[in-house]
Amino acid sequence: MRAAAPSPTADAPAARFAPPRRWPDVSFRWLALLAAATIVGLIFLVGWELYRGAHLAVARFGLGFLSKSAWDPVADEYGAWPFIYGTLMSSLIALLIAVPLGVGTALYLTEVAPRWIRQPAIMVIEMLSAVPSVIFGLWGIFVLVPWLRDHLFVWLKHWLGFLPLFQGPIYGVSVLAGGIIVAIMILPIITAVSREILRSVPDLQREAACALGATRWEIIRIAVLSYASRGIFGAAVLGLGRALGETMAVTMVIGNRPEVSSSLFAPGYTLASVIANEFTEATTDLYQGALFELGLVLLAVTILVNVLAQLMLRTLAGKSTGKVN
Repeated sequence: MRAAAPSPTADAPAARFAPPRRWPDVSFRWLALLAAATIVGLIFLVGWELYRGAHLAVARFGLGFLSKSAWDPVADEYGAWPFIYGTLMSSLIALLIAVPLGVGTALYLTEVAPRWIRQPAIMVIEMLSAVPSVIFGLWGIFVLVPWLRDHLFVWLKHWLGFLPLFQGPIYGVSVLAGGIIVAIMILPIITAVSREILRSVPDLQREAACALGATRWEIIRIAVLSYASRGIFGAAVLGLGRALGETMAVTMVIGNRPEVSSSLFAPGYTLASVIANEFTEATTDLYQGALFELGLVLLAVTILVNVLAQLMLRTLAGKSTGKVN
């Protein structure tokens, strides 16, 4: 009679009682925690150094620095509101232009475009994202701004001149020009991220909508865009982060005038631009402190925008699952 095969646990009693090798898991957990803590620590370190440099301006102007419009180094009067306004307006214009174009391009490449055109288009988009910002600035000041001044801005003023946004003299360099150049710069980021999000939509979603008799547009609207809405919103947030901190290209086309105007044709100024332009000219401690405080404001605006974006993502997730987290 054939003997029964020995059990593996009976043959290796030592393995049964051997302690588990947990040190790789523990080491990885602590290394990952250290990496995350390093990033958070860097943010706090940058904020602390900016506050140290800005302590004179903070002590003198307080929170009124955010609402004051005067920027006069000769009289030692400084206010951040024109730069906050210029930063937010140019970034908003850039998002209004780049998000529809980027998402539309991503939809075309993933849902409509024939296979032979997809890879060349993707290569062009990736090349556009690798162009330095100063090149965009040079192209903007010598090509884009003259064309906007002579054609697009004239057309906008003719047809939309009844709106305060499109009134006033046309200079060429303006908040609208700055927003357009930033839109061109963030377009590759939004397009690339949106394309990856749309590619991650399961084919089962499309097939189910098609089986129910949906048209091509209904498939895209119901099965694709609704599934990828959170990811597309995240792509827009990434583009906004790039737009808020853009410096050289905006500096060359926005006009660099610290004034708040309701017209988009008027020159403006951004937080990053004024720091880049005037830091070497700051001859007094208070002047330097004001520029440091502008950097602190820019950091705070960036963090605040990202926090609000995360809250909106949570809201979208709650609506999609039927509850708010």
